[in-house]
Amino acid sequence: MDRETRAFAESHFRRLRGRPAGGVGATPGRVDFIESPDSFSYADFFKGYLLPNVPCVFSSSFTEGWGSRRRWVTPGGKPAFEHLLRNYGDVVVPVANCGVREYNSNPKEHMLLRDYISYWKDYIQGGSSSPRGCLYLKDWHLCRAPLAEDVFTLPVYFSSDWLNEYWDVLDVDDYRFVYMGPAGTCWSVNICGRKRWFFFPPGQEEALRDCHGGLPYDVTSPTLLDGRLYPMRKHCSPPLELTQEAGEMVFVPSGWHHQVHNLEDTISINHNWVNGCNLANMWHFLQQELRAVQQEVSQWRDTMPDWDHHCQVIMRSCSGINFEEFYHFLKIIAERRLLLLTKELGPGDMEGSAGRGLGPQQAAFDVSRIAEVLASVVAHPDFQRVDTSVFSLQPGELLQQLEEVVAATASL
Repeated sequence: MDRETRAFAESHFRRLRGRPAGGVGATPGRVDFIESPDSFSYADFFKGYLLPNVPCVFSSSFTEGWGSRRRWVTPGGKPAFEHLLRNYGDVVVPVANCGVREYNSNPKEHMLLRDYISYWKDYIQGGSSSPRGCLYLKDWHLCRAPLAEDVFTLPVYFSSDWLNEYWDVLDVDDYRFVYMGPAGTCWSVNICGRKRWFFFPPGQEEALRDCHGGLPYDVTSPTLLDGRLYPMRKHCSPPLELTQEAGEMVFVPSGWHHQVHNLEDTISINHNWVNGCNLANMWHFLQQELRAVQQEVSQWRDTMPDWDHHCQVIMRSCSGINFEEFYHFLKIIAERRLLLLTKELGPGDMEGSAGRGLGPQQAAFDVSRIAEVLASVVAHPDFQRVDTSVFSLQPGELLQQLEEVVAATASL
């Protein structure tokens, strides 16, 4: 990030203060297609798509050097099953059954990749049909596998990735996934195959809810035309649609409700991420999640000891994170940015892990975003009920450090 881009971003967020998080500017009439890496910079992406929170598609030129595109695909553009079997056949992978619905999602099982590929071959030979249903390999954490090849190179546009940076520091998990599946199953890159995407901008999903408040399992289903079941559907604008070809990379902005269909036998790499641009959206989402939990267990508020603590426990089991862990997430990212800005962490280290070489301007921007969101966290009544006595750094102290650095780097 350069100084001009940082100033542009900080001006953008100053204009948004006081507005609800998770919004989008004017909804585009189409999804832009980015043709050439040579004429598209990080600043172009940051200002044109990341800040305004709108989708775009990168051409296959952006991924042509990836190892997965060379080795996982046959010359005819089909999945290279034999290569995958040789290298990953004995790896256990998660598989979802797309033909079965449980609580508006699909049940999962685990199997060896060789068994899944055997099923997939039978599915193809059976004319896209199998007595086992339509199985979809989903959320395979290949990057943590000991035999992982040079599957992909992280594009610079997505290099400010706090979520995976946080989990890499803890050495626990990541949010980089491989998806594989036959035709008909439901940032994402197609290594091979084609996908059809449907995008609804933030807020539009409310018009998709049924009379019970649930979101549809399939936004293309004729049942959405039933006004008694979906009374708000008439207020929903048509989705943005696009077809993603092999090698192309789709940027999925924060808060956009989307649905994806495999049109062919497909392998894709998907990368979930959070950074300073959508941090406020994440905090807004967590507040909504806690309110939903509190509403569900409100009848026990006056009789359950440590009711607030139990709400946080339930929230973490449902959402994977609660207010305490969100603070630790902010703290780890903040400390790494502060180290860079105080020159205790050299640029070489920053290049390798904390920000992927985006430099001090990016670090200063990140600190300003953390400070603004942390101020809201510290002031939140439910966070004030969290026991912070065992925290290695008190939230108020961290906020003071951040605000001092924000002031000191204003002219950086």
